[in-house]
Amino acid sequence: MQAITGTTQSYDWGKLGDVSQVAKLASANGLVPDISKPYAELWMGTHPNGPSTITGSATTLKSLLNKQTLSPGIYEKYNGDLPFLFKVLSIRKALSIQAHPDKILAAKLHAERPDIYKDGNHKPEMAIALTEFEAFIAFRPLEEIAQHLKEYPEFRDLVGQAGIDFTVSSDVAKNKESLKKLFHALQTSTQEQITEAIRKLISRIHTSTKPLDQLLCRLDSQFKNDVGTFCAFLLNYVTLKPGEAIFLAANEPHAYLSGDCIECMAASDNVVRSGLTPKYKDVDTLVSMLTYNYGSANKQILTGEQVTKQTKEYNPPIEEFSIYQTVLDNQNELQAGVQGPSIIIVVNGNGTFAGDKEFQAKPGTILFVPSGMEINVKSFGADKLIFYRAFCELPTSRM
Repeated sequence: MQAITGTTQSYDWGKLGDVSQVAKLASANGLVPDISKPYAELWMGTHPNGPSTITGSATTLKSLLNKQTLSPGIYEKYNGDLPFLFKVLSIRKALSIQAHPDKILAAKLHAERPDIYKDGNHKPEMAIALTEFEAFIAFRPLEEIAQHLKEYPEFRDLVGQAGIDFTVSSDVAKNKESLKKLFHALQTSTQEQITEAIRKLISRIHTSTKPLDQLLCRLDSQFKNDVGTFCAFLLNYVTLKPGEAIFLAANEPHAYLSGDCIECMAASDNVVRSGLTPKYKDVDTLVSMLTYNYGSANKQILTGEQVTKQTKEYNPPIEEFSIYQTVLDNQNELQAGVQGPSIIIVVNGNGTFAGDKEFQAKPGTILFVPSGMEINVKSFGADKLIFYRAFCELPTSRM
């Protein structure tokens, strides 16, 4: 077991200075927050854009990885590397409307445009709220979209014939095609059309107290005259409570809007964007790749399954990762060895972790735990010890 230091990323949408949960946690390993600087993400893993190191040295986490620390099966399957990238996010303003390609599309995009799509892997991801957390996930029920077309003439006029033709039927395939045409019409609107539609919309609703109207005004204040503002009419808006999670499969649209979360993903950096961003927008790819599944977001919100009195597991339908959340209130827990690599981050409280070595636990403590190692965790003090543990086990190891 080794204490490791993560890498902070200062994207524009991050919370500033020590308001950021990322900065607070990173300060445990020596970061002195700059109050004017955004601290958006804390990366824990081996990704070349932000590799973790052994605390107190320049030695990389990747240098510790071998058949013993990963397990022989994971070492072979994932070419001697970690299958996942673990993160903490602190969000001040909206991230882009985006989706992540599946493995087949990722390989194609990487082969055709390696300057934009840096690898050929898919990027399913899961976010677990640390604070109240806002997001867009997947397409709304079609009835809600149809109602928005009726209630918001600016939206209806912008999408033109696709809005007139938009109907809801019992034929799922036809519904998806109708939704695709509507999304395409929105995404291919000219900037002049978008600017004029937003001008009319905001001037009409800027004093409204309706939550959707206030959200629209907030998005426009963050990204002026951006087509992504209109995605609020199409995508499910959710507010997660701490401990609630969302899993984002390949080819599903989403955007994080505000709050702090734990995030884990397959080890990829592939993102296809279309709005709420100054970065490259690949509209054609996004429109063609989406599943156009639609419906309530409730089925996508996860609360985790209790596996011990103190630990619950968030287990998405993929092989690359699962996450444990453990909460100890002056208690101990013996965690059995995971048959694969894992990374722990402490977000609250104090205690100790004992494996082949013993480490003090405090907010910001990050540990790499090799395959098969049992850990004895003790908590003490007034605050509950809360930590998250991302891990990978092959399905045969979990039977």
